[in-house]
Amino acid sequence: MGVTTATRAAILTGFQQPLEIEDVTNLPPGPHDVVVRIEASGVCHSDLSVQNGSVPLPPPLVLGHEGAGVVEEVGAEVTRVTKGQKVIAAFIPNCGTCFFCLHGQAELCQQSLPGIFTPRFARPDGTPLIAFMGLGTFSDAMTVSEYAVVPINTDVPSEQLALIGCGVTTGVGAALNTAKVTPGSTVAVIGCGGVGQSVIQGAHIAGASEIYAVDPVEMKRKTAEQLGATHGVDPSAGDPVAQVQQLTEGRGADFAFEALGRPETILQAWQMTRNGGTCTVVGMSRSDAQVTLPAFELMSTERRLLGCVYGSAQVRRDFPRLVKLAENGRLDLETMVTRTIKLDDVNDAFRAMEAGEVIRSVIKS
Repeated sequence: MGVTTATRAAILTGFQQPLEIEDVTNLPPGPHDVVVRIEASGVCHSDLSVQNGSVPLPPPLVLGHEGAGVVEEVGAEVTRVTKGQKVIAAFIPNCGTCFFCLHGQAELCQQSLPGIFTPRFARPDGTPLIAFMGLGTFSDAMTVSEYAVVPINTDVPSEQLALIGCGVTTGVGAALNTAKVTPGSTVAVIGCGGVGQSVIQGAHIAGASEIYAVDPVEMKRKTAEQLGATHGVDPSAGDPVAQVQQLTEGRGADFAFEALGRPETILQAWQMTRNGGTCTVVGMSRSDAQVTLPAFELMSTERRLLGCVYGSAQVRRDFPRLVKLAENGRLDLETMVTRTIKLDDVNDAFRAMEAGEVIRSVIKS
């Protein structure tokens, strides 16, 4: 039996409320759990979506789902990692034995839902706390399933590795695994935050000939050009659909990606996609959001509309691949880290994200 350990964590106590930094304890690891000391945690828009109620998970809970750290304790039956190993956290576990894992869709692993509602922390009065996506990386340490961490042997800094836990895997995977961007193709990406920048990098790695970065924030368009985009498209300067069509001789892009999760931009991504092309929705929408597309076009234009969860990733395969790409200079993680902060500054990181000031803020221990 493991022991509880003291830690600090950023807790959502109510929707639209600032996170509270509290002293809590990690619950002891079960037979297949590990305790991970967090070295770095990315502040992702999905955390903000929980904080503002777009994704209505019940407070109180510890936020954070994009992190890297070192294993400090292992449960009695853990086989995948050992004490002292560096790991990247996976917000969707990979059990390897459920229907979806066995059918090549580990991003839909059936262990995800139980993990979301399993208490992982406790307040001093004994009140249990769940953790976002079963992780809770906005903490000094977290107790998680061994299926939700992947061991990594690398010198890449933890503040960069943390991004692989969510945004990078989601975006690069959307391009390489979900849409399967082809060499020489044209690609439009709506929304150039952490996930969108990663889609751009994935399309660049795939060999796309032209990549259109669509975002109203100049800093994000310029960063996108550093990471492989060939054109910046400012939607505040005119209809972005018309701009992309003009860049593609009126056809539209071979591949379009929506990384914001908004019905209006999902429709724009669809309209940017050429006949016979592929439109992929990557952004997390509000739980009650709806989008309407012309039914006749779904048939008559032979455009494909795809959903994308976690970049269709098999994390035990893809995390090491992404690390190798970073080590070899083909995946730029450093440019995506706009600023590093302390846990106490997490609410300002949310503000900076909403203001469009950052690609990623990373909490570093």
